[in-house]
Amino acid sequence: MEQNSPVDKSSEMEVLESQIRECFGRVVYSHKTQEKCADIVLSLHKRLKLMLIIISAIVTTSLLIKLFGDQGWALLVGVILSTILFGLNTYMKDYDLGEISQKHINAANELWDIRETYLSLLTDIKANQLSINQIINQRDDLQKRLHNIYSGSPRTNYKAYKEASKALQVNEELTFSDKEIDVFLPKELRRTE
Repeated sequence: MEQNSPVDKSSEMEVLESQIRECFGRVVYSHKTQEKCADIVLSLHKRLKLMLIIISAIVTTSLLIKLFGDQGWALLVGVILSTILFGLNTYMKDYDLGEISQKHINAANELWDIRETYLSLLTDIKANQLSINQIINQRDDLQKRLHNIYSGSPRTNYKAYKEASKALQVNEELTFSDKEIDVFLPKELRRTE
């Protein structure tokens, strides 16, 4: 039986780098999607809380109008809105949107660390600072850490993914020009004038 010819080291390095770049890209999207999902859920949470306050105020007002003004329509409005209020409170009892938003934020924070570690690994690969075995070990460790994060993370949705895609591709939220970076650096470390 004929054995495959050994692959040269530079080819192995390219294959590993390609895989790690792919993983890095997925983590970038996952991180941004978790952030966007947290924003969406928190926004819904705030809107529902405001709606509860407004409906409660209208129910109270309509009942006071009925009590002191003997207006039949006020009681009807109070009953209808009270029923809606009951439904919203029941929904909010089962879904703590504030807690769900915080879980998305926590997942995003953990994914940020993985993203930055992948970036450092890619930098070390480009700088020829690691052996093939070191790269494989770091990659495998990152995959295990990532699995643990994904296992404990809340699911995201399509709307959050679309917003993340727009943020990354159109708004370039994770991209900086040399000039933008130079603003934060001392003069000696700047690349532009």
